[in-house]
Amino acid sequence: MVDDHPGDDLLDAYSAAVINVARTVMPSVASLQVRTARGSGSGSASVLTGDGYLLTSAHVVEGAETVQATFTDGSEATADVVGRDPLSDLAVLLARDGVPAPVRMGDAARLQVGQLVVAVGNPLGLAGSVTAGIVSGLGRSLPTRAGRVVDEVIQTDAALNPGNSGGALADSAGRMVGVSTAVAGVGLGLAVPINVTTRGIISTLMTQGRVRRASLGIVGAQAPLPPDLAVTLGRRTGLHVARVLPGSPAAEAGLRAGDVVVEIGGERIATTTAIQRLMVEGAIGRPLEITVWRNGALVDVIALPRELTDA
Repeated sequence: MVDDHPGDDLLDAYSAAVINVARTVMPSVASLQVRTARGSGSGSASVLTGDGYLLTSAHVVEGAETVQATFTDGSEATADVVGRDPLSDLAVLLARDGVPAPVRMGDAARLQVGQLVVAVGNPLGLAGSVTAGIVSGLGRSLPTRAGRVVDEVIQTDAALNPGNSGGALADSAGRMVGVSTAVAGVGLGLAVPINVTTRGIISTLMTQGRVRRASLGIVGAQAPLPPDLAVTLGRRTGLHVARVLPGSPAAEAGLRAGDVVVEIGGERIATTTAIQRLMVEGAIGRPLEITVWRNGALVDVIALPRELTDA
């Protein structure tokens, strides 16, 4: 007998996977109603722990005075903001009332381009919505409102809309691999990955309420190195310093606009993102050697990073 619909089995398998994710993840994702001094807004959040911790996007609860979480089973809970980290666009809430079972956490580091992902959230206030798509790209960078960049962002074509922010991006096994955070265009959604780095941020927010970071005070962009220097260093680019913030550790160390940073603390540097990765809490107050190309020579300076306080 000839199968008149050879795609049916494939479609059924795809549908079954999405249905399973929806059943698994949807009960653990809340619709958020957020009131601020400027008005009200909405978003989504996922249950982190059985004792009431929720995970959402930092921009969803910015300036929040009250946060109300509503789950698909009809239960509601008032939640308080425990900690926000605008630089990663993550925030942790704590519900005052009981919450459903937590979502299972996955590892975004294992994702592959083309892999099925499912976004669960509350787009445009439509509670308990599910959209499916694939991982369109990995390793993207996302500028945040705080002026820094979130690394290793997941790009997906699963439809995201306002209200999805803070919701779960799950793999086909129903494990949360990302936090939906932005709509970059039609068919282009972005999610902050759940990985080793963000797990650390989440843990710190739960216990300390904020994430401490170091700062040097350099503004710049990737630029080609002079040919002779490129041969000597075995690479083609460095970070051209466009501006050194007055009074910053970089300024005090003697860095100048026009310098080309090639190494910091023994690490090759070509982008501001590379510097950002080094500016962890442990770098605060610790002498850091910076090598720059200036007036035809390599120059070493020592800077003492200070805590970033403008986040």
